[in-house]
Parts: sequence; structure tokens; C-alpha cells
Amino acid sequence: MEVSTDATNAKTCAPPTDVNWHQINWSKAHSTVRRLQTRIAKATKEGRWGKVKALQHLLTHSFSGKVLAVKRVTENQGKRTPGVDKETWSTPETKSEAVKSLRQRGYNPLPLRRIHIPKANGKKRPLGIPTMKDRAMQALYLLALEPIAETKADKNSYGFRPERSCADAIEACFTALGQKACAQWVLEGDIKGCFDNISHEWMIGNIPMDKTILRKWLKAGFIEHNTLFPTDAGTPQGGIISPVLANMTLDGLEKLIEAHFPFRPKKNNKINVVRYADDFIITGKSKEILEKEVKPLVEEFLAIRGLVLSEEKTKITHIEEGFDFLGQNVRKYDGKLLIKPSKKNVHKFLEDIRETIKGNKTIAQAGLIAKLNPKIRGWANYHKGAVAKKTFHSVDHQIWKNLWRWVRRRHPNKSPTWIKEKYFSRVGDRNWVFNCKNGEFQLTTASSVPIKRHVKIKGEANPFDLEWETYFEHRSGFKMANSMTGRKQLRALWRSQNGICPICNQKITVETGWANHHILWKSKGGMDGNSNRVLLHTNCHNKVHNQKLDVRKPVPVKRNLRKA
Repeated sequence: MEVSTDATNAKTCAPPTDVNWHQINWSKAHSTVRRLQTRIAKATKEGRWGKVKALQHLLTHSFSGKVLAVKRVTENQGKRTPGVDKETWSTPETKSEAVKSLRQRGYNPLPLRRIHIPKANGKKRPLGIPTMKDRAMQALYLLALEPIAETKADKNSYGFRPERSCADAIEACFTALGQKACAQWVLEGDIKGCFDNISHEWMIGNIPMDKTILRKWLKAGFIEHNTLFPTDAGTPQGGIISPVLANMTLDGLEKLIEAHFPFRPKKNNKINVVRYADDFIITGKSKEILEKEVKPLVEEFLAIRGLVLSEEKTKITHIEEGFDFLGQNVRKYDGKLLIKPSKKNVHKFLEDIRETIKGNKTIAQAGLIAKLNPKIRGWANYHKGAVAKKTFHSVDHQIWKNLWRWVRRRHPNKSPTWIKEKYFSRVGDRNWVFNCKNGEFQLTTASSVPIKRHVKIKGEANPFDLEWETYFEHRSGFKMANSMTGRKQLRALWRSQNGICPICNQKITVETGWANHHILWKSKGGMDGNSNRVLLHTNCHNKVHNQKLDVRKPVPVKRNLRKA
């Protein structure tokens, strides 16, 4: 695919005194950072910590690292949320100035803006919002820290890690508990205020990054109700780098338990650890082993890091009683393990749907459908790897009941037959489909999402290790194709490009997102078909329109992107 512009010749290592946001060579920037990250991972694997430190310094002071850091914080969901300085970077000019401002010498982070968000148990979780500059600095140092974190991470840790998800953690539970000969007891662990209580001294002494910068972040404090509060412990929730710091703090738990309970065929205690951020389960042969041996070991491990287990949420359960983990219920029925959406998760989802419907009593039908479809599709996709078909049909029925109340309220003097003909119709073999008469807007159903077993990531897989490059390429293609289920034209377009954005030559994935660009604009007579479309990253799409670039259709190259 060709791009007719001189912007592709822009130098990635151009001096920071002259930065034009839309002339940055993104392909070169990604390539430079990727090369440094793979070298960091390799040096970490070999235990060459002097080399690691030198490469980290090179990356955090590079122009490529700085532009990618600014790009990340200006494209994520929090890009319009300011910190205590009330600033956001929303224009190419402010982004260019931001790149030049990322200097380590004289850098002092500002306090975080503290807000509180509700938790499932009715309590509130504190959330710290850094300024845009502090977010960008964290994103910059994260580029250099993440390869180390991934190389040293526990195999069965799945939270806040690239290429890993809740579905991987649930599949790991199935592997540890699914067979008849598997463990029958489970320690459900939850760390009390994990992010808020991690020892600063432990992190400064054990996290392999610039200690001066790390100390400044940890001691920056937060502002709440116009009052400055110091921070003596913890890594604030809301910072880009915070999840990786928390993961690195908890890494080593699985290896510690494996060392104390090595696998022996004749005396197998069936100890397995599955962790997602600060939530984890540990399986065991008996309740006594988990209570008297494993739990004290976990408490000792956490105490060194300034953490304790939550007495409210930590308990030992038999597999036939079942337990909830990451929105799923894991339980054996007559010796057969079934993983279903938990009752609490289903109730929370339906409450959200009811509030959406009740809160939009006067909205047009198409508008209500547009609000409901992403919620239904997202929830169903999350649970599609579980035994969820029956639950999906039940949820669809509850949604229909709420919609029927919604339409009856709008037309109290009309008959049910009249209301049905106006708002519902028959589509294929389905009756009572909630859609507009023109067929443009139709409510999706949870039961329309096919149940498909998730393929768990290999525990040793490292996205920064070149040995795993082919594995992740196939896996990324597989995930992207699955995310486009039901959208045949979009999937065909993505495959014709080999999953690559033609502007920056980087992969288009579920995580990066995409924009559907018309090669010949519709305002100039362009058609809607795939012959006149191309998928781009959002930032690249903005660049194309800003500079009026001519993006040409590529010649399709056969390449297998379906393998898991």
C-alpha cells in the first residue's frame, strides 16, 4: 500500500526543537522502540542488568519513545480527563509541545486529582488522576519497564498484561479444576487495598527503573477537596504505570509456592495458582493444606511488601459449592466442572440495562437501540467462552420485558397488536425482534453471540521475546477475526490488508482499534463497498485527513491469519 506524501521521509530522531505531529514517521518510531524493547527482554533473560539499565536509559531519552508516550495518552479513554492543572492535549500543536516537554532534568510530578468510583460491594474505590505530562512520563518509562515485567512475570498471572485477559484466567481455572483427579479445594484470595498499601521502600528497592523518577511519583501526594495529602504507601490507581508496578510486586508468589510444593507423582498436593491483578485462587488437595501451609506462606510473602489478605473476601471453598471469580461462577455439578456467568454479574448487567431504558423514556427507538447494543454485545462477548447459552436466553427475555414496558408507557391508549406492529417484527425465524421499520437499527441479542471455547495463552509466552513473534502474530490475527464475528465485510477488508495499517505499517488489533476510511470520500462520489475502503489506526486516520494524503488500495497478499 502506498502513501503519496513526503511525510514518510520524516526523521524519527529529529531534534525535539522542531516537532510536527503529523509529519512524525510512526513506522520508524514503532520500529525503534520495538527493537529496544526486545533487546531489554533479551538482556533481562540473560541476567545482564547493566545492559538492561543502559538500554532503558536509551529508550526513555529517545525521541521515538517520547512521541509514542504522548500518542498513547492522547488516544486512550482518559484523554479528555484533566489532572489538577486542568490541561488536556487535544490539538497537534499541543501534542508537539508535549513531546518537547518530556525532559528528565528538573522534572517534578504534580499531585494527583483524587476522585472516588463505586465498587460492587457498595463501597467506593479511590482513583488518582495524574496530569497529562505525568501520564506521558509514566507511559515513557512503562515502555522500558514492561519488557522486564513480562520476562520476569509469573506464568499464571493474567491481569493488566499485554495479550492476556480475563478469559485466559478463567481457562486456567478450568485446566486446574476440570478433571476428576484435580484439586477439590480452592483458596479464594483477595488483597486488602492492594494499590494503596504496597510498601514504597520495597518498590524502590526492587523495581528495576530510575529510582529518582519512581520515588517522585510515589511521593507526589494527591489533592482532594482542595487539600494536599501526602502518600506514604501504595501506587495510586489511575496511573498508567501503576498496574505494572502492582504486578511486579506480586510476581514471585507462584514461584514461591511451586518451590515449597514441588510436583511429585506419588504425593501430589495439586497446588495451582491463578492470579488476575490482586485477585487470585490457589487450588489444593485438602482444606488443611490450604489453611495451615499455603495461606501462612501467602501472608508471609505479602507482609514483606506491606500487604495483607482481606478477611472479608479470603476464604476456602469446596469445588462442589463453587466460587465466583472475575464475573464467572466456577463449580462442579456431579463431578463435572461448569463455568457460568455468576448471578451477581448477571444482576449487575440487567440493572444497567434497566437504568438505560428507564433513563431514556422519550428517546427515539433507534437511539435506544444504539445505546443498548454495545452493552449487550460487550457483556455477551465477555461470557461467550463459558456455559452461558441458557443464561443468554434468560437475559434476552428480561430485556424484552423491560422494552415492552417502555413501549407500553409511550402508547398507553394503543392496543398490544398496534404496538407490536410498530416496534417489533419478524426477522428470519425470530419473532418479536425490536427494530425500526426501515431495518437500519435492530437490537442485538445475547443469544445471537455464539458460544466458543477460549484458547488460553501459553504461560511462558512473552510478547517482547523474538522467539514468540510468530505465535503472537497468529494469535493476534485469530483474536481480531473473532472480534469481527458477524461483520463479514469488515473482516474481509482487514484480511486483504494482512492486518496492517498502511500509514504506520503497524498491526491493527482489538487493543489499537481502527477507523474505516473511504479512499475516495463519499462527498466526492465515493462508494461504500470494500473496493473504496481501507482500515487505519485512529491517529493515522486523523493524519490522512489533516494532510489530505492519497491512500491507495493494496494488492492482497495471501497470508494465514486464522491460526490460534
